[in-house]
Amino acid sequence: MTRPSAVPPPVTAVLDASSRWLPIRLAAVEDRLREAVAGQGETVGREAEKTLAAGGKRLRPMLVLLCAGPAGDEGAVRSAAAIELVHMATLVHDDVLDAAPLRRGRPTVAATAGRARATATGDLLLARAFALLAEAGQERAVALLSDASVALARGELAQRHDAFDSAVDEQRYLDRCQLKTARLFECACLLGHDDEHLGRFGAGIGLAFQLLDDVLDVCGPPERTGKARGTDLLDGTVTLPLIEAAAVDPSIGETDLRALDPTAAERLCDRIAATGALERVRARALGLVEEAKAALGGASLEDERRRLLELVADGVVQRYS
Repeated sequence: MTRPSAVPPPVTAVLDASSRWLPIRLAAVEDRLREAVAGQGETVGREAEKTLAAGGKRLRPMLVLLCAGPAGDEGAVRSAAAIELVHMATLVHDDVLDAAPLRRGRPTVAATAGRARATATGDLLLARAFALLAEAGQERAVALLSDASVALARGELAQRHDAFDSAVDEQRYLDRCQLKTARLFECACLLGHDDEHLGRFGAGIGLAFQLLDDVLDVCGPPERTGKARGTDLLDGTVTLPLIEAAAVDPSIGETDLRALDPTAAERLCDRIAATGALERVRARALGLVEEAKAALGGASLEDERRRLLELVADGVVQRYS
């Protein structure tokens, strides 16, 4: 049985703690992913295959499978593969918009093949995601993933609109995170099982995931994150660590983000960390994870699935500890 490449420790912990059904289903998702991008030509098809081979946490597919449970059918496997393809597409498109050189420590499609081919690769991944669902007549899954994809686009547009604007406040930031990150986690859980408690769980850990990812952008190091420290600052993205730090040291909020180079961005990261902002944002994220786990109390779950979902939530935190 194969596992996705570069499986991170939190995912490994869930697989090791599960009954045999979960690794079998996750391996089936990997098969579906490979099938979805195979035979799509020598240009964008090859880039899509390389993107898949780079691996990933596979948290969203795992959430689909866990919420569907051992009785989940082929539809759950397809849904799990489809949501990962959408996630992969957004990463490729993000790298085009950001002109990012690295993703997961590897050169991006945009860096190696150019913006046009990278854009087409992301489009292919997105199209293949919905094809997987449409081929099996999964209308509800198409509707859920479509809504989440629209939310992702709205969140991205909001982030681009807010670029380099140091006046962005906490609520605006949180609204963006709900759209760009939390909605896809929520969608993953609802694809597995239509239960509002599971949806709240997914949204909660998704928001925590984004907060902690923004902390990691400030504290690095690059060998762990796969990108340069302060990448968000260089892109003009105002995140909660910067907002929190500016509340303590107003001069941080007066920084001209457009004038930053990589060295200046690292210095600004040090100034943000010195205010204690990273610890405060981590604490917020921990609170969100605990609220998410509490939401599971209202869901109809057997003990194993509840324990595994809690492990996923804990894994979100452990990756950043």
